[in-house]
Amino acid sequence: MVSLAGFREMASSFEQAETSPHFEKESFRVKKKIFATLDLTRHRGTVRLSGVDQSVFCAIDPAIIYPVEGGWGRQGWTHVELKKVKKDLLLDLLTTAYCTVAPPKLAAKYRPEQS
Repeated sequence: MVSLAGFREMASSFEQAETSPHFEKESFRVKKKIFATLDLTRHRGTVRLSGVDQSVFCAIDPAIIYPVEGGWGRQGWTHVELKKVKKDLLLDLLTTAYCTVAPPKLAAKYRPEQS
């Protein structure tokens, strides 16, 4: 289980990550692009993944990690149940989401093999 504060701390730890409101949620952005959101009422995070990354992570446990319904899910947006996810898996998800939207030089700091 990961707390809301734990999610916030992990998502904010990436270089140049900024937090700002996004509708009724809190968003985490790099260079103005959202890589994650936090839904305080549902105790759920949402991350932006590529289609391939989404299918890999969702295969781990679809009760914990699953695509957002409709078009947003087909674009890679993926829900994460914070009450069920382990901290190391969430960190992998957030790192992948950050690297999905961050400029290559920033992403390379967290995933050097992709540079």
